[in-house]
Formats: sequence, structure tokens, C-alpha cells
Amino acid sequence: MTVTSAELTVLGLVVEHPRHGYDLEQVIEQRGIRQWTDIGFSSIYYVLTKLEKRGLVEAAKAPEGRSGPTARRVFQATAAGRQIAAAAVASFLADPHPVSHPILVGLANLPLVSEQAYTEALHSRLRRLDTRIAAVREAERAQAPLPRPAREVFSYSLRLLEAERSWLAERVPVSDA
Repeated sequence: MTVTSAELTVLGLVVEHPRHGYDLEQVIEQRGIRQWTDIGFSSIYYVLTKLEKRGLVEAAKAPEGRSGPTARRVFQATAAGRQIAAAAVASFLADPHPVSHPILVGLANLPLVSEQAYTEALHSRLRRLDTRIAAVREAERAQAPLPRPAREVFSYSLRLLEAERSWLAERVPVSDA
């Protein structure tokens, strides 16, 4: 049984700790998960429902006095959910998957823009990239001390951003100051 990156993200957070949908939203927002996976607030409940139908998560019983349609359903991973999550993590780590990068579409269509427009676009991208790098570093600092998975996500993300910055710096004049 395979899972999508959105499913693994939600399942992994539920394996980490039983959670309700709103709690998942808060963790996703706090950890900046939306920067690297395709999961919106409205899709959290959709994903939870899919995982529940597949027997990978189940809703825990509501505490006394907290039942009814307004009670928050707290989801926990099933044994099958834990197994599938562990296998999916190993696969996601080991197997390089193609990633869609919109910049590649732009580069493939360079003949459609002037050299000046290309240079201006790269300068703009570089400024935005520098802002993004600073924001990621600040988020990392603000959440310290981080558990190992979060440290690894920040480390990998920063290295990718820095590699792109290095590529851009080879194409447009920049100051590293």
C-alpha cells in the first residue's frame, strides 16, 4: 500500500502523537510544512478520512462529556498505519523522486523573453531567494532546540536554497556581502 506525500505527512504527525484536525493544522503551520508539501487546511480532514477508510488511523473515543457533533475527533495511528508510515518513510528517503520545478519550465522557454527580461527575472528571484533563506534561518532559530527530524528538514531545505542561490550568482552579478 502506497501513500502520497500529503498522506504520509498527516499520518506521520498522527504517529508522532494522536491529534485532531485543528491540532494538525497548527503543527503544519508552526513547522512550515506547507513550504515543502502540498497540503492545505481544507485537505487535512480529507486526508484523515482517506487514512481512516484505509485503516491507517482511527478516531479515539471522546472523553466523558465531550461527545456529539461538535466534539473534536482525535486520531491515532493503527498498527497498520505505523507499518505503512515506516515503509513509506524508508522509500521517500531512499528513492529519488522527480520534483517539478517551475523554474525549469521558464528556462526551457527562454527564447520567449529578451536577455534583459531574463536577467531582471533572475535578479528578482535572487532577492526573493535571499528573503526566503533569511526566513528559514529565522524559523529554525526561533524553534530551537529542534528535534532531529525538524533539524534535518531545515538543514536540507537550506542546502537546496543555498545551491539555487549559488546557481543564480553564477548567472547574475551579486554581492555576497
